[in-house]
Amino acid sequence: MLLNTNQTTNIDDIKIHFDSSGLWVLNIAIGIIMFGVALGITMDDFKRLFKSPKILFVGVLSQFILLPAATFLAILIIKPHPSFALGMMMIAACPGGNVSNFYSKMAGGNAALSVSLTAFATLICIFMTPFNLEFWGSLYEPTATILKTVELNPYDIFKLVSLILGVPLVCGMLIKHYHSEMAKKIEKVLKPLSMLVFVALIFIAFSQNLDIFMNYIHLVLFLVIFHNIFAFIIGYYTAKSFGLNKKDRKTISMETGIQNGGLGLLLIFGFFEGLGGMALLAAFWGIWDVFSGMILATYWGRKK
Repeated sequence: MLLNTNQTTNIDDIKIHFDSSGLWVLNIAIGIIMFGVALGITMDDFKRLFKSPKILFVGVLSQFILLPAATFLAILIIKPHPSFALGMMMIAACPGGNVSNFYSKMAGGNAALSVSLTAFATLICIFMTPFNLEFWGSLYEPTATILKTVELNPYDIFKLVSLILGVPLVCGMLIKHYHSEMAKKIEKVLKPLSMLVFVALIFIAFSQNLDIFMNYIHLVLFLVIFHNIFAFIIGYYTAKSFGLNKKDRKTISMETGIQNGGLGLLLIFGFFEGLGGMALLAAFWGIWDVFSGMILATYWGRKK
């Protein structure tokens, strides 16, 4: 899908209306969601992963190596607008979205594995997200040109990801360890509430930029849907090729296909000044994968 140059001339001049207060709310929402997930995580979850190194290897391989690499190859073939391409790379570099835990359970997958992988992915994404974005982005000349125009300091990304994902993860696990009953009570309220706040925030941002979405959404519609389906397939068949059972395949698929679009948006606004094409693609991904994950989880959950 080679986009018409006349169509895309002004895409990078688009400014998504999302002020600094909205950005802070997004920061806090992502942190709270991570905290809510962490309240259900124990050290035993990590021990379980390390006792099954094959599953851990497949999860990391699918999410942090194969998805970014396959995204890069897809970009070489499709040749989307450079900022769309960098947006795809950003999404592929992010860890799995926290809603994947809910969808894995709904799909009849391995819920314990999903939570464990989310925790482990959160830890390693502190290093892998900036690495993947910088590495793959620099290999493709149009995106490398964009990267040269911004001050993309991997250490700054590391600090931001640590703050909004790493700190809530550690705090939630500590409360779970020392105050287990209190953690259960907080988790029951916090997890659904934080997800509602996050989805509401995405839709508020969508409504505030309705004219931009209406005018340009057709340019990213195919890219996001294709990329998302592609990610689900990579996760499922990577797990299948390593001989994992069906429950684990579903889980790896969800962990690979549900990416943290909120984190992607945060990094785009924080380091790329809300670059039009990147922000548009990440914002639509954040909305789309909520629906695609629900559709797939419902299908798998009902299929005997």
